[in-house]
Order: sequence, then structure tokens, then C-alpha cells
Amino acid sequence: MGQIVFMTGASSGLGAALAPLLAADGDTVVLTARRAAALEEVAAKIRAEGHRAVALSLDVTDRDAVHAAVAKVEREVGPIDVMIANAGVGGITPITKFEASAVEAVFRANLFGPVYCFEAVLPQMIARRSGHLVGVASLAGYRGLPANGAYAGSKAALKVLMESLRIEAHQHGIDVTTIEPGFVKTPMTAKNKHPMPFIIDADEAARHMRKAIRDKASEYAFPWQLASIVKAGRVFPNSLYDRALAKQRAEKD
Repeated sequence: MGQIVFMTGASSGLGAALAPLLAADGDTVVLTARRAAALEEVAAKIRAEGHRAVALSLDVTDRDAVHAAVAKVEREVGPIDVMIANAGVGGITPITKFEASAVEAVFRANLFGPVYCFEAVLPQMIARRSGHLVGVASLAGYRGLPANGAYAGSKAALKVLMESLRIEAHQHGIDVTTIEPGFVKTPMTAKNKHPMPFIIDADEAARHMRKAIRDKASEYAFPWQLASIVKAGRVFPNSLYDRALAKQRAEKD
């Protein structure tokens, strides 16, 4: 295939599991994350297998840094065919400790990180009339979750942003894919103390993500069991949904 793929959040978790799959397909993967040493380990393993990988330290919450990184890659590696906005953070934001700074930090990573990435590549993609934007949202973005308002809200916002971009992008020859994982065994979910139904490992999740990207799916949610439950939950009356989640929260507390 030989595409140039720029991926954020590639030093661990989903990104680290997905990158080798894309590289094995023949893509040149440009891996970015804040942790330079961990990132280079992922890239080194890919290169050891005879594939192409570039490691580039990057904080996606820094707009100027994102634009500079994209410009560097376009200049030194080549035009970016696929932008995968995968970097994200969790964070508990309970109502009893509700602080704007905590919410803002989650949104800066989970929403504005992708915004900066897409902003940086869209002019070139529009000019070439080709490209692929991939945003990693979450099944958590379908309905509000107690004590997780910032995370769920940021993923819901990303989901709707991707849909809005998708409607416009087709006329410019650009594909847009929204990926919505459920619970995946990563360093982020390792901190969770609540039940995580249908949790899967990062390698399985990466295979789902690879399929979504290769198929240029408009939206891809997995695992199907949890995705079906979450999507059905959108039609639950608020009174039932609120009681069910309030009970779950009380049990955790």
C-alpha cells in the first residue's frame, strides 16, 4: 500500500499495538507521543522486522508543535496520507470535585489534540484531493457517565466533530473514519476500579482498528457485544438511565 501514516499516542496501548500492523502492510508509520524513549522502542521493533517507522516526540495539546511536526514530516518523509488522532487521556471528574481545569485538560488532549492534527493536514489533503482522517473516540461518548463527564463529553464531541467533517470531506476526496472502542486492556484502563464488561486486549483492539482504517469505514464500534448495548442505551428514557447509573455509582462508592 505504501502510505505515510501519522499517528498520535503511539508509545503504548492502542497506538503501540496498531503501528506494527500498519507497518507490516507496507505503510511508513510516523509515530508520535510525549514519551520519547517508549516511542523509540516501538519504532525500533518495527524497524527490526524490516518495516519503516519514524519516531517523533510530540505533545498534541501544543498546537504549534503539532503544526511543526506535520510540516517536518511532509518535508522530510512525504505527504501524509492518513492522520490517526489516537492520543487521549482519562480522568475522573466527580461533581464533588468539579474543576474547570481538570475538564479542560481532558478536552485539550481528547478533542483539541485531534483538532490540531486535522487542522495541520487538511490544507494539503484538500489540495491533493486525497487523504484519510481517523479519530479514535469511544463507546463512552454515547451517553453521560457519572464521574466521567469530561472523558465522555470529550469523546462525544470528537464523535460529532468527525461526523461533521465526514459530510464535507467526501467532496474533497478525503475519507473520515471514527473508531469507537469499548474497554481495552491498556495502561489507562489499568487504573479503573469499576467493572469493565467485554474488555479485550490491545492486540485484538488493534486488529479491529486496522480493519476500520483499511475499509475506510465511516464509523466502527467494538466489541460488538458492548457496542450493541451502548447503542441501545441511547433510547432508554432518562429516568431509567439515571437510576441505573446512579445505582452503579453508589455501588462503586
